[in-house]
Amino acid sequence: MNKSELVAAMSEKTELSKKDAEKALKAFTDVVAEELKKGEKIQLVGFGTFEVSERAARTGRNPHSGDPIEIAASKAPKFKAGKALKDMINA
Repeated sequence: MNKSELVAAMSEKTELSKKDAEKALKAFTDVVAEELKKGEKIQLVGFGTFEVSERAARTGRNPHSGDPIEIAASKAPKFKAGKALKDMINA
């Protein structure tokens, strides 16, 4: 499912116009991104948790030449599915 299909499905479920559903989706993604950027965690009970994972600096290898390279520390967004979502998928 791509973004336009998601917007259409949200519009159908909520009886909002596609334009309003797209605004709601944009607002949701913007708020999640802003909170993660601040280092906050977003927990939606029954659905899952969005959080930032810290990756330490490490030494890797160039797969082409085999030479060691330094990989800088970074932050990565992470999503952990909640129990209700897992149960729904496995039912």
